[in-house]
Amino acid sequence: MTPTTEARRDLTKLPKAHLHLHFTGSMRAATLRDLARRYGVRLPAALLDGDPLRLPATERGWFRFQRLYDAARACVRSEDDMRRIVDEAAQDDAAEGSGRLEIQVDPTSYAPFVGGITPAVEIVLDAARTATLAHGVEVAVVVAASRTRHPLDARTLARLAARYAGDGPGEVVGFGLSNDERRGGTEDFGPAFAIARRAGLASVPHGGELLGPGHLHEVIDALEPDRIGHGVRAVEEPRLLDEIVRRGVVLEVCPASNVSLGVYARDEDVPLGALVGAGAPVALGADDPLLFGSRLVAQYESARHVHGFDDDTLAGLARASVRASRARPSTKEQLERQIDGWLEAAPGAEGGTESDTESGTEDGAGPGTARGGDATPGLSSRS
Repeated sequence: MTPTTEARRDLTKLPKAHLHLHFTGSMRAATLRDLARRYGVRLPAALLDGDPLRLPATERGWFRFQRLYDAARACVRSEDDMRRIVDEAAQDDAAEGSGRLEIQVDPTSYAPFVGGITPAVEIVLDAARTATLAHGVEVAVVVAASRTRHPLDARTLARLAARYAGDGPGEVVGFGLSNDERRGGTEDFGPAFAIARRAGLASVPHGGELLGPGHLHEVIDALEPDRIGHGVRAVEEPRLLDEIVRRGVVLEVCPASNVSLGVYARDEDVPLGALVGAGAPVALGADDPLLFGSRLVAQYESARHVHGFDDDTLAGLARASVRASRARPSTKEQLERQIDGWLEAAPGAEGGTESDTESGTEDGAGPGTARGGDATPGLSSRS
Protein backbone atom coordinates (compact mmCIF):
# COMPACT_ATOMS: atom_id res chain seq x y z
CA MET A 1 0.00 0.00 0.00
CA THR A 2 1.12 3.56 -0.58
CA PRO A 3 2.54 5.10 2.61
CA THR A 4 0.49 7.94 4.06
CA THR A 5 0.74 10.28 7.00
CA GLU A 6 -2.89 9.74 8.01
CA ALA A 7 -3.17 9.86 11.80
CA ARG A 8 -4.16 6.57 13.41
CA ARG A 9 -4.35 5.37 16.97
CA ASP A 10 -1.15 3.77 18.18
CA LEU A 11 -1.52 0.00 18.18
CA THR A 12 1.16 -0.40 20.85
CA LYS A 13 -1.23 1.46 23.16
CA LEU A 14 -4.21 -0.79 22.35
CA PRO A 15 -4.79 -3.03 25.39
CA LYS A 16 -4.92 -6.67 24.38
CA ALA A 17 -4.31 -10.25 25.46
CA HIS A 18 -1.73 -12.49 23.82
CA LEU A 19 -2.93 -16.08 23.74
CA HIS A 20 -0.69 -17.80 21.19
CA LEU A 21 3.01 -17.54 21.95
CA HIS A 22 5.41 -20.49 22.22
CA PHE A 23 8.09 -20.47 24.89
CA THR A 24 11.25 -20.94 22.81
CA GLY A 25 9.71 -19.16 19.83
CA SER A 26 9.22 -16.05 21.95
CA MET A 27 12.98 -15.68 22.45
CA ARG A 28 14.72 -12.51 21.36
CA ALA A 29 17.29 -13.03 18.62
CA ALA A 30 19.89 -11.27 20.76
CA THR A 31 19.16 -13.65 23.62
CA LEU A 32 19.53 -16.66 21.32
CA ARG A 33 22.92 -15.40 20.13
CA ASP A 34 24.02 -14.83 23.71
CA LEU A 35 23.00 -18.33 24.82
CA ALA A 36 24.58 -19.91 21.75
CA ARG A 37 27.91 -18.23 22.55
CA ARG A 38 27.67 -19.37 26.16
CA TYR A 39 27.14 -23.01 25.26
CA GLY A 40 29.26 -23.14 22.14
CA VAL A 41 26.33 -23.88 19.87
CA ARG A 42 26.76 -23.08 16.19
CA LEU A 43 23.48 -21.65 14.96
CA PRO A 44 22.21 -21.94 11.37
CA ALA A 45 22.26 -18.74 9.33
CA ALA A 46 18.47 -18.75 9.01
CA LEU A 47 18.20 -18.02 12.75
CA LEU A 48 20.62 -15.10 12.53
CA ASP A 49 19.97 -13.27 9.27
CA GLY A 50 16.94 -11.30 10.48
CA ASP A 51 14.68 -12.54 7.69
CA PRO A 52 11.37 -14.25 8.46
CA LEU A 53 11.13 -17.83 7.25
CA ARG A 54 9.45 -18.71 3.98
CA LEU A 55 8.85 -22.45 3.74
CA PRO A 56 6.48 -24.65 1.74
CA ALA A 57 3.47 -26.17 3.50
CA THR A 58 4.86 -29.66 3.02
CA GLU A 59 6.35 -32.23 5.35
CA ARG A 60 9.79 -31.16 4.12
CA GLY A 61 8.96 -27.55 4.90
CA TRP A 62 7.85 -28.44 8.40
CA PHE A 63 10.98 -30.57 8.86
CA ARG A 64 13.17 -27.56 8.09
CA PHE A 65 11.14 -25.38 10.46
CA GLN A 66 11.38 -27.97 13.22
CA ARG A 67 15.14 -28.33 12.83
CA LEU A 68 15.55 -24.58 13.24
CA TYR A 69 13.26 -24.60 16.27
CA ASP A 70 15.25 -27.48 17.76
CA ALA A 71 18.49 -25.58 17.19
CA ALA A 72 17.13 -22.62 19.15
CA ARG A 73 15.79 -24.81 21.92
CA ALA A 74 19.17 -26.54 22.24
CA CYS A 75 20.47 -23.24 23.62
CA VAL A 76 18.07 -23.29 26.59
CA ARG A 77 19.91 -25.35 29.19
CA SER A 78 19.31 -23.98 32.65
CA GLU A 79 16.79 -22.53 35.07
CA ASP A 80 18.27 -19.08 34.51
CA ASP A 81 17.78 -19.42 30.75
CA MET A 82 14.14 -20.37 31.23
CA ARG A 83 13.50 -17.50 33.59
CA ARG A 84 15.15 -15.07 31.19
CA ILE A 85 12.89 -16.16 28.34
CA VAL A 86 9.72 -15.68 30.38
CA ASP A 87 10.88 -12.32 31.69
CA GLU A 88 11.79 -10.98 28.26
CA ALA A 89 8.57 -12.29 26.70
CA ALA A 90 6.59 -10.41 29.34
CA GLN A 91 8.66 -7.27 28.85
CA ASP A 92 8.15 -7.39 25.08
CA ASP A 93 4.42 -7.96 25.43
CA ALA A 94 4.06 -5.14 27.95
CA ALA A 95 5.76 -2.79 25.48
CA GLU A 96 3.16 -3.76 22.87
CA GLY A 97 0.13 -3.11 25.04
CA SER A 98 -0.60 -6.61 26.32
CA GLY A 99 -2.29 -6.81 29.68
CA ARG A 100 -2.39 -10.60 29.66
CA LEU A 101 0.01 -13.20 28.24
CA GLU A 102 -0.73 -16.93 28.22
CA ILE A 103 2.57 -18.46 27.14
CA GLN A 104 2.67 -22.06 25.92
CA VAL A 105 5.36 -24.50 27.01
CA ASP A 106 6.09 -28.21 26.69
CA PRO A 107 8.18 -28.88 29.81
CA THR A 108 9.46 -32.17 28.41
CA SER A 109 11.98 -30.30 26.28
CA TYR A 110 13.66 -28.59 29.23
CA ALA A 111 13.25 -31.28 31.89
CA PRO A 112 16.72 -32.86 31.37
CA PHE A 113 18.42 -29.63 32.44
CA VAL A 114 16.39 -28.87 35.58
CA GLY A 115 15.60 -32.24 37.11
CA GLY A 116 12.34 -33.29 35.47
CA ILE A 117 9.07 -32.06 34.04
CA THR A 118 7.69 -30.96 37.42
CA PRO A 119 10.60 -28.61 38.19
CA ALA A 120 10.43 -27.35 34.61
CA VAL A 121 6.78 -26.36 35.03
CA GLU A 122 7.41 -24.86 38.45
CA ILE A 123 10.27 -22.74 37.11
CA VAL A 124 8.11 -21.32 34.33
CA LEU A 125 5.23 -20.64 36.74
CA ASP A 126 7.47 -18.89 39.25
CA ALA A 127 9.10 -16.89 36.46
CA ALA A 128 5.62 -15.90 35.27
CA ARG A 129 4.72 -14.58 38.71
CA THR A 130 7.97 -12.63 38.92
CA ALA A 131 7.56 -11.21 35.41
CA THR A 132 4.01 -10.14 36.20
CA LEU A 133 5.23 -8.02 39.07
CA ALA A 134 8.19 -6.67 37.11
CA HIS A 135 6.40 -5.66 33.90
CA GLY A 136 2.74 -5.13 34.71
CA VAL A 137 1.40 -7.75 32.31
CA GLU A 138 -0.29 -10.82 33.79
CA VAL A 139 1.58 -13.95 32.70
CA ALA A 140 -0.15 -17.32 32.87
CA VAL A 141 0.86 -20.64 31.30
CA VAL A 142 -0.53 -23.18 28.85
CA VAL A 143 1.07 -26.62 29.17
CA ALA A 144 1.27 -28.32 25.78
CA ALA A 145 1.77 -31.90 24.66
CA SER A 146 3.31 -32.84 21.33
CA ARG A 147 1.74 -34.88 18.57
CA THR A 148 5.11 -36.53 17.99
CA ARG A 149 5.06 -38.21 21.39
CA HIS A 150 2.89 -41.01 22.74
CA PRO A 151 -0.61 -40.04 23.92
CA LEU A 152 0.25 -41.51 27.34
CA ASP A 153 2.89 -38.79 27.66
CA ALA A 154 0.14 -36.26 27.00
CA ARG A 155 -1.89 -37.72 29.87
CA THR A 156 1.10 -37.34 32.18
CA LEU A 157 1.42 -33.68 31.18
CA ALA A 158 -2.33 -33.13 31.61
CA ARG A 159 -2.20 -34.47 35.16
CA LEU A 160 0.80 -32.27 35.89
CA ALA A 161 -0.95 -29.23 34.43
CA ALA A 162 -4.03 -29.98 36.53
CA ARG A 163 -1.95 -29.75 39.73
CA TYR A 164 -1.24 -26.09 39.03
CA ALA A 165 -4.59 -25.09 37.54
CA GLY A 166 -5.85 -21.58 38.21
CA ASP A 167 -6.60 -18.29 36.50
CA GLY A 168 -4.07 -15.93 38.01
CA PRO A 169 -0.50 -15.01 37.14
CA GLY A 170 1.88 -17.92 37.48
CA GLU A 171 -0.84 -20.54 37.18
CA VAL A 172 -1.70 -23.05 34.46
CA VAL A 173 -4.79 -21.96 32.54
CA GLY A 174 -4.88 -24.33 29.57
CA PHE A 175 -3.76 -27.54 27.96
CA GLY A 176 -2.58 -27.62 24.35
CA LEU A 177 -1.45 -29.94 21.59
CA SER A 178 1.16 -28.72 19.13
CA ASN A 179 3.56 -29.81 16.40
CA ASP A 180 2.87 -31.11 12.89
CA GLU A 181 -0.87 -31.68 12.48
CA ARG A 182 -0.11 -34.58 10.15
CA ARG A 183 1.42 -36.57 13.01
CA GLY A 184 -0.47 -38.71 15.50
CA GLY A 185 -4.15 -39.54 15.75
CA THR A 186 -6.15 -36.64 17.16
CA GLU A 187 -8.68 -38.84 18.95
CA ASP A 188 -5.84 -40.62 20.78
CA PHE A 189 -5.20 -37.42 22.72
CA GLY A 190 -8.83 -37.13 23.83
CA PRO A 191 -8.25 -38.74 27.26
CA ALA A 192 -5.50 -36.23 28.07
CA PHE A 193 -7.79 -33.34 27.23
CA ALA A 194 -10.55 -34.88 29.33
CA ILE A 195 -8.17 -34.85 32.32
CA ALA A 196 -7.41 -31.18 31.67
CA ARG A 197 -11.07 -30.22 31.29
CA ARG A 198 -11.98 -31.89 34.60
CA ALA A 199 -9.38 -29.66 36.24
CA GLY A 200 -11.00 -26.57 34.73
CA LEU A 201 -8.27 -25.96 32.16
CA ALA A 202 -9.05 -24.52 28.76
CA SER A 203 -8.71 -26.88 25.81
CA VAL A 204 -6.42 -25.11 23.34
CA PRO A 205 -5.09 -27.52 20.68
CA HIS A 206 -3.54 -26.51 17.39
CA GLY A 207 -5.50 -27.34 14.26
CA GLY A 208 -6.62 -26.22 10.85
CA GLU A 209 -3.39 -24.64 9.64
CA LEU A 210 -1.43 -27.30 7.75
CA LEU A 211 -4.54 -29.47 7.36
CA GLY A 212 -8.02 -28.43 6.29
CA PRO A 213 -11.60 -28.79 7.48
CA GLY A 214 -11.45 -32.56 7.94
CA HIS A 215 -8.78 -32.16 10.57
CA LEU A 216 -10.72 -29.40 12.29
CA HIS A 217 -13.73 -31.68 12.56
CA GLU A 218 -11.50 -34.23 14.31
CA VAL A 219 -10.13 -31.62 16.70
CA ILE A 220 -13.59 -30.33 17.59
CA ASP A 221 -15.08 -33.78 18.08
CA ALA A 222 -12.20 -35.36 20.00
CA LEU A 223 -10.73 -32.49 22.00
CA GLU A 224 -13.71 -30.15 22.58
CA PRO A 225 -11.63 -26.99 22.19
CA ASP A 226 -12.34 -23.66 23.81
CA ARG A 227 -9.74 -22.11 21.52
CA ILE A 228 -7.98 -23.48 18.46
CA GLY A 229 -4.44 -22.53 17.57
CA HIS A 230 -4.78 -21.16 14.03
CA GLY A 231 -8.00 -22.70 12.62
CA VAL A 232 -7.78 -20.53 9.52
CA ARG A 233 -8.66 -23.39 7.16
CA ALA A 234 -12.20 -23.33 8.55
CA VAL A 235 -13.06 -20.82 5.83
CA GLU A 236 -12.86 -23.66 3.31
CA GLU A 237 -16.09 -25.20 4.66
CA PRO A 238 -18.88 -22.70 5.48
CA ARG A 239 -20.82 -25.23 7.52
CA LEU A 240 -17.81 -25.91 9.70
CA LEU A 241 -17.18 -22.21 10.19
CA ASP A 242 -20.80 -21.75 11.21
CA GLU A 243 -20.36 -24.52 13.77
CA ILE A 244 -17.25 -22.86 15.19
CA VAL A 245 -19.16 -19.61 15.51
CA ARG A 246 -22.14 -21.37 17.11
CA ARG A 247 -19.92 -23.06 19.67
CA GLY A 248 -18.02 -19.86 20.39
CA VAL A 249 -14.66 -21.51 19.72
CA VAL A 250 -11.98 -18.82 19.54
CA LEU A 251 -9.47 -18.95 16.70
CA GLU A 252 -5.94 -17.90 17.63
CA VAL A 253 -4.93 -16.52 14.24
CA CYS A 254 -1.23 -15.87 13.58
CA PRO A 255 -0.98 -14.24 10.13
CA ALA A 256 2.82 -14.08 9.94
CA SER A 257 3.27 -17.78 10.67
CA ASN A 258 0.60 -18.76 8.13
CA VAL A 259 2.68 -17.09 5.42
CA SER A 260 6.06 -18.24 6.74
CA LEU A 261 4.91 -21.87 6.78
CA GLY A 262 3.49 -21.63 3.26
CA VAL A 263 -0.18 -22.05 4.16
CA TYR A 264 -0.82 -18.82 2.25
CA ALA A 265 1.47 -17.26 -0.33
CA ARG A 266 0.91 -13.62 0.63
CA ASP A 267 -0.17 -11.63 3.67
CA GLU A 268 -3.36 -10.59 1.92
CA ASP A 269 -4.30 -14.25 1.36
CA VAL A 270 -4.70 -14.94 5.08
CA PRO A 271 -8.53 -15.10 5.51
CA LEU A 272 -8.67 -12.79 8.51
CA GLY A 273 -11.46 -10.66 7.08
CA ALA A 274 -13.54 -13.70 6.12
CA LEU A 275 -13.24 -15.18 9.61
CA VAL A 276 -14.17 -11.97 11.38
CA GLY A 277 -16.92 -11.28 8.85
CA ALA A 278 -18.46 -14.68 9.59
CA GLY A 279 -18.62 -13.83 13.28
CA ALA A 280 -15.79 -16.07 14.45
CA PRO A 281 -14.09 -14.82 17.62
CA VAL A 282 -10.48 -14.16 16.63
CA ALA A 283 -7.50 -13.53 18.90
CA LEU A 284 -4.34 -12.50 17.08
CA GLY A 285 -1.06 -14.12 18.13
CA ALA A 286 2.61 -13.96 17.19
CA ASP A 287 3.23 -17.73 17.49
CA ASP A 288 7.05 -17.87 17.12
CA PRO A 289 8.45 -14.37 16.57
CA LEU A 290 12.01 -15.67 16.74
CA LEU A 291 11.47 -17.53 13.46
CA PHE A 292 8.69 -15.53 11.82
CA GLY A 293 10.21 -12.11 12.39
CA SER A 294 7.24 -10.26 13.84
CA ARG A 295 5.70 -9.83 17.24
CA LEU A 296 2.12 -9.22 18.36
CA VAL A 297 1.65 -5.63 17.25
CA ALA A 298 2.83 -6.59 13.77
CA GLN A 299 -0.19 -8.89 13.51
CA TYR A 300 -2.47 -5.95 14.32
CA GLU A 301 -0.56 -3.83 11.81
CA SER A 302 -1.23 -6.50 9.19
CA ALA A 303 -4.93 -6.40 10.04
CA ARG A 304 -4.86 -2.62 9.57
CA HIS A 305 -2.56 -2.17 6.59
CA VAL A 306 -3.16 -5.37 4.63
CA HIS A 307 -6.75 -6.30 5.51
CA GLY A 308 -8.14 -2.79 5.89
CA PHE A 309 -9.45 -3.07 9.45
CA ASP A 310 -10.43 0.25 10.98
CA ASP A 311 -9.79 1.12 14.60
CA ASP A 312 -13.23 -0.07 15.76
CA THR A 313 -12.57 -3.50 14.22
CA LEU A 314 -9.05 -3.64 15.63
CA ALA A 315 -10.45 -2.84 19.06
CA GLY A 316 -12.91 -5.68 18.51
CA LEU A 317 -10.01 -8.06 17.92
CA ALA A 318 -8.36 -6.89 21.11
CA ARG A 319 -11.63 -7.27 23.00
CA ALA A 320 -12.06 -10.81 21.66
CA SER A 321 -8.56 -11.71 22.85
CA VAL A 322 -9.31 -10.43 26.35
CA ARG A 323 -12.62 -12.28 26.56
CA ALA A 324 -11.02 -15.50 25.28
CA SER A 325 -8.27 -15.37 27.90
CA ARG A 326 -8.57 -17.25 31.16
CA ALA A 327 -7.97 -14.10 33.18
CA ARG A 328 -10.13 -13.29 36.16
CA PRO A 329 -13.27 -11.21 35.54
CA SER A 330 -11.69 -8.19 37.22
CA THR A 331 -8.74 -8.28 34.83
CA LYS A 332 -11.00 -8.66 31.81
CA GLU A 333 -13.21 -5.78 32.91
CA GLN A 334 -10.22 -3.53 33.45
CA LEU A 335 -8.73 -4.33 30.05
CA GLU A 336 -12.06 -3.80 28.29
CA ARG A 337 -12.42 -0.40 29.94
CA GLN A 338 -8.93 0.46 28.70
CA ILE A 339 -9.89 -0.64 25.17
CA ASP A 340 -12.88 1.70 25.38
CA GLY A 341 -10.50 4.46 26.45
CA TRP A 342 -8.22 3.77 23.47
CA LEU A 343 -11.17 4.18 21.13
CA GLU A 344 -12.44 7.30 22.85
CA ALA A 345 -9.08 9.04 22.53
CA ALA A 346 -8.56 10.99 19.33
CA PRO A 347 -6.05 9.52 16.87
CA GLY A 348 -2.63 10.81 17.80
CA ALA A 349 -3.50 11.43 21.44
CA GLU A 350 -1.43 9.81 24.20
CA GLY A 351 1.00 7.93 22.07
CA GLY A 352 1.40 9.89 18.86
CA THR A 353 0.33 9.08 15.36
CA GLU A 354 0.95 6.08 13.20
CA SER A 355 1.33 5.95 9.45
CA ASP A 356 0.72 3.24 6.88
CA THR A 357 4.31 2.10 6.94
CA GLU A 358 5.48 -1.27 8.11
CA SER A 359 7.34 -1.28 11.38
CA GLY A 360 10.52 -3.28 11.66
CA THR A 361 11.29 -5.88 14.28
CA GLU A 362 14.08 -6.39 16.72
CA ASP A 363 17.60 -6.97 15.41
CA GLY A 364 16.71 -5.73 11.97
CA ALA A 365 14.08 -8.38 11.20
CA GLY A 366 11.34 -7.11 8.94
CA PRO A 367 9.82 -7.47 5.51
CA GLY A 368 12.20 -8.86 2.95
CA THR A 369 13.37 -11.99 1.23
CA ALA A 370 13.14 -14.82 3.71
CA ARG A 371 14.85 -18.11 3.89
CA GLY A 372 14.76 -21.47 5.57
CA GLY A 373 17.62 -23.62 6.67
CA ASP A 374 18.65 -26.81 8.33
CA ALA A 375 20.28 -27.31 11.69
CA THR A 376 21.37 -30.10 13.92
CA PRO A 377 18.34 -32.29 14.68
CA GLY A 378 16.99 -32.15 18.20
CA LEU A 379 13.82 -32.94 20.06
CA SER A 380 10.66 -32.96 18.00
CA SER A 381 8.29 -30.81 19.99
CA ARG A 382 7.43 -27.15 19.59
CA SER A 383 7.12 -25.05 22.74
